[in-house]
Amino acid sequence: MLDLLVTHATLPDGRSDVSIAVQDGRITEVTEGLQAPAHETVDAGGLLVSPPFVDAHFHMDSTLSYGQPRVNQSGTLLEGIALWGELKPQLTHDAIVQRALTYCDWAVAHGLLAIRSHVDTSDPSLLPVQALLDVKQRVAPYLDLQLVAFPQDGVLRSPGGLDNLTRALDLGVDVVGGIPHFERTMAQGAESVKILCELAARRGKRVDMHCDESDDPLSRHVETLAHETHRLGLHGRVAGSHLTSMHSMDNYYVSKLIPLMAEAQLGVVANPLINITLQGRHDTYPKRRGMTRVPELMAAGLTVAFGHDCVMDPWYGGGSADMLEAAHMGLHVAQMTSQAAMLQCFDAVTVNPARLLGLEGYGLQAGCHADFVLLHARNPVEAIRLRATRLAVYRRGRKVASSPAPVAMLDLPGRPGNVAFLAG
Repeated sequence: MLDLLVTHATLPDGRSDVSIAVQDGRITEVTEGLQAPAHETVDAGGLLVSPPFVDAHFHMDSTLSYGQPRVNQSGTLLEGIALWGELKPQLTHDAIVQRALTYCDWAVAHGLLAIRSHVDTSDPSLLPVQALLDVKQRVAPYLDLQLVAFPQDGVLRSPGGLDNLTRALDLGVDVVGGIPHFERTMAQGAESVKILCELAARRGKRVDMHCDESDDPLSRHVETLAHETHRLGLHGRVAGSHLTSMHSMDNYYVSKLIPLMAEAQLGVVANPLINITLQGRHDTYPKRRGMTRVPELMAAGLTVAFGHDCVMDPWYGGGSADMLEAAHMGLHVAQMTSQAAMLQCFDAVTVNPARLLGLEGYGLQAGCHADFVLLHARNPVEAIRLRATRLAVYRRGRKVASSPAPVAMLDLPGRPGNVAFLAG
C-alpha cells in the first residue's frame, strides 16, 4: 500500500490526468491514470502540481528588520548597506534566529522549500553565521537552507575580511560569496574574484557572488568571474547574482560577454523586485530599471533564476516569501510575455534555481523526493498571473502546509482555450 497517491494532476510540462505515487518520502511512479491503494489519496481535480519553489538568492540574517534602526530614506543600495552597518552592533543571536524562523514559516506556507541565503561574514564575531547555522539545523526537516559566506563590507576592503570568510566556511557554511564591485578599486575587485574562486576550488565549494550590482556599465567583474570559473574548472558550480550593470552596457560588449559566460557555464540570479527598486536611483528620465538581460542570457543557454533577495529589511520594505511574486515582476520587467517566455519565468523560480543550488532528488520523477505543491491554477502561466493559492504543500510525502481554496475559478463560455478566471 502506498503512503500517498495524488490523482488527476496537471504537471508544469502540460501533462494532465497524472497520478503521483509516494512511498517512504520518495516518488515511486508518475504516470497517467494510475489507481492504487494508499493510506492517503488526494484528487488534484486537474489543478497544477509543481515541484517546490526555490529561492536562489536571499538575505535571511537581515530579513524582517525593516525600520531598525531607521528606514532607508533614499531607497539606494548604499544607504541600505550603511543602515545594515548601523544595525549590526545591535544584533543578537536570538533576534536573528527568531526573525529567520518566522520567515521560514512564511516560506513553507508559500511552497518555498529551498533557500540559498547569503550571510554577512564581515564582523569578526561571525554572529549572523552562528545564528543561521542554528536556523539551518532547526528547519532541516521542512526546508533546505543553503548558506553563502558573504563579505558584505568587501573581502579585501575590510580588515580581516578573508580570514572571517574562511572561518565561516570552517564552521559549515556551504558556498563562497563575494562583492567585487564594493571593493575599493576595480583592480581589487578583480583580485577578490580570483582569490575567492581559488578558495572555492581548493575546498570543493560552489561560488555565488554579488557581481556588478551597479548602474555603472564599466562594472565588469562578471567577465573576471567567467574567466576564473573557466580557468579553475568550476564549470556549472558558479553563479553571478544581480549583474545589473549589464542593463547599462553597450550591446557590442555584451555580445562578447555572454558567450564567455556561456563557455564557463555560469549561473545567473536576477532579483526582479529588488533590482528595479534599487537601481536607477541617480537617474531622472529616462530612468533605468537595472535588471540584467534575462531573455538574452536564457537564449544563450545559461541557467537563469529569479531570487527574492530581500523581505522587509534595510533595502526593501515589501515582500512576502512568495516566489510567484518574483516571477510575476520578472515577467513584466523583462517583457517575457509570450507563452513560452512565461513558462521560462516559472522555471526561474523552480527547476532553474534548484539546478544552481545543486539540489539532489528535486523534481517530479520517480526516485525524487516527494516534495511538491498543489496550486490553485491549471498551468504555470495562470499560477504566475494569479499568484496562485498553495492549496497544499508536501515535504517528503507529508503535508506541511495548506490553504483553503479562494473564490472558485470559472470556465467562461466563449473564451478561446477555456481560460480560467477568478470570480469577483
